[in-house]
Amino acid sequence: MTAKNETLRQHLAAVKAGERVFENAFQGIIRMILEPGFEKVVVNGKTTYDFNIFRTGRKHTIGMYDEINSFVSFVKDAAEGGSSKEMAFVLVGEPGNGKTFFVEFLCGKYRNFLQGRNRKYSFRFLNMDQLGNYGRIREIDSETYEDPMILAMNLFEDPEESRRFIGEQGFSEVELDNLYRNYRPLGASTGYILNEIRMHHDNDIEKVLDSIAVLPVPMSESLGTLTGKYPAKDKITSSAVDLLGEESIQRLLHLSDTNNPYRFDLRRGALARVAGGGIHFSDEIFKNKKDLVQVYLGVIQNRAIEIDGYKWPIDSMIIATSNNSEFNRFLAEKEEAPIVDRCRICYVSHNTNYRMQEGLTAYAIGGESKTTLTKEELHQDPNLNYAASVGVVLTRLPRSEKLTPIETMKLAAGEVAGEKSIKALAEVIDTLGQEPDITKRFGQRGLGHRSLGRSIQILKESSETNEGRCMVAYDVFKSLERVVLDYVVEPNERAKYLEDLKTGKKLYRERIMTEMFNAYMDEPFAIKKDVQNYVNMIIGIDAENLGPDRMWKYKDPQSGELKALKIDERYVKSVEERIGLKTEEQRASFRTSIRKIYGQKISVDPSYDFMDNLELVKAVTDVRLKSDIAGAGSLIGALANRTNEENQKLYDRMIVTMLGKLGYCRTCAQKTIEYFCTQEDES
Repeated sequence: MTAKNETLRQHLAAVKAGERVFENAFQGIIRMILEPGFEKVVVNGKTTYDFNIFRTGRKHTIGMYDEINSFVSFVKDAAEGGSSKEMAFVLVGEPGNGKTFFVEFLCGKYRNFLQGRNRKYSFRFLNMDQLGNYGRIREIDSETYEDPMILAMNLFEDPEESRRFIGEQGFSEVELDNLYRNYRPLGASTGYILNEIRMHHDNDIEKVLDSIAVLPVPMSESLGTLTGKYPAKDKITSSAVDLLGEESIQRLLHLSDTNNPYRFDLRRGALARVAGGGIHFSDEIFKNKKDLVQVYLGVIQNRAIEIDGYKWPIDSMIIATSNNSEFNRFLAEKEEAPIVDRCRICYVSHNTNYRMQEGLTAYAIGGESKTTLTKEELHQDPNLNYAASVGVVLTRLPRSEKLTPIETMKLAAGEVAGEKSIKALAEVIDTLGQEPDITKRFGQRGLGHRSLGRSIQILKESSETNEGRCMVAYDVFKSLERVVLDYVVEPNERAKYLEDLKTGKKLYRERIMTEMFNAYMDEPFAIKKDVQNYVNMIIGIDAENLGPDRMWKYKDPQSGELKALKIDERYVKSVEERIGLKTEEQRASFRTSIRKIYGQKISVDPSYDFMDNLELVKAVTDVRLKSDIAGAGSLIGALANRTNEENQKLYDRMIVTMLGKLGYCRTCAQKTIEYFCTQEDES
């Protein structure tokens, strides 16, 4: 016997030795997700899990914690034989919030995972022309890429004989029980052909095995095998054929037996190509016409391709996406309820964490170096990402009586928001979660990733950007306003978004105050040091070992070194006055809250710097700016009026610092100083 004809036995031996695996699609996917591990994280006040596989790669998913957790538990349940294995997973949400990106990312990871021992195999029947009724067809592949193990389980007409055959290859009873959990019958055409081969060889199993070759499933992405996408096509040309396949005229010319199910060409449809443990991705599933949705109904529930009474069992995970408005329109047609009943609907919200948004904004801006129309290098304002991120995130946050937009934004990013705790945000999210109208829930409405992309395009094409050879941060607000006016149809939403962008400008202004102080002090982290000094002073102000010189020694949690700090009560008081704390009680309560934050944060994160406490940062900035340049009236006055030599020197020195240490170019440095000198967006 030649080695080629031993391949089914070789395959079984490889599975036994652990060199190949036999598992269903869900088991493969959950193994792929869990093997790289996960971390516990706290998001919006709740503990959740962050799976490492979704955070790797050059362009990976950002955020989406709840959605990814829902997906993982869905796949895990299906892998363990739960009800999910008869369901489809459907991501529903606003356009531009990453649904399709997530699915395509998952499919890409799955293709990479199916290498080496995880490779999928199928089989081929050889020497078909010897049977006499297959014309010139010499070799026939399994239409649905069935696993050779499925063939082995159905090799004999008597299931017990098949089990005995597999056992003879070295599998124990326990291993056989495990294998048989994924038992399914052969598809109609494969079963029919195998039966013909058995009859032709008078049930001589060695000759039957000679007619079978095992081969790896082709991995080419463009073939749509193992991961296939079916987009919703136009109503006229799309039909069930695109999913299931159809009768093949070409095959009928060869087949003398017209009852042979092999006359159906299943690979014409999208499902057969992913039927061997793949992922079927149906983009905009509810945009399909009704009869196609009815086809999905059968496929999802029965996990089989059915044509004219013939059945081909399939093993694939079905994942789909849908737009909110399409989904609602579909739900309104009550007779379509059964399909929704067979779907696990997962509502995808926009990203509401402005810190994470900076990663998404970086995707929108693009990684390659930018040039102007005249091919000169286009600079990027160091505050551009922050301004754009804050602008779009604020539009996604619903209004609430309990929290201001800025408090909501800071809490959603896990930062300090004055006296307000994360519980307040959790309550707001829970209350909104009761809304039957999905679009009113937390993070469901707002400017999506595509709107952000458009605003970056508008910014790049403007003449100011091209002339100044710099994408200035303040200009991104103008382009976001342009997008809101041009693309947001609903008047109430438009008004809310424009209001949110004004709030964004206030936050940008506060950031500029800090930047100006750093530039004035000729040090990138000047303000951070002053904030840290204030915090250390209020911790040491009541220390017992304070001498008359008011020097306090403490151990720096970041470096572990001993440091000495002179406690300046005038500085502490002036910072607190800036915050608006007039009485001793107010001051004592504020200091206690800062000490409490210090105690909670430093133990977990020694590098915590209080820079997210906007109120405190703003007060420290104001005190330092006003006290340091009292002679010139104020820094604004000095920079705005450059008629005398001193002021001009100060201006030049600040520009040099901004260019050399803070990452500005001449255009954005001058524009930022100009903006700082105006009274615009003062909160």
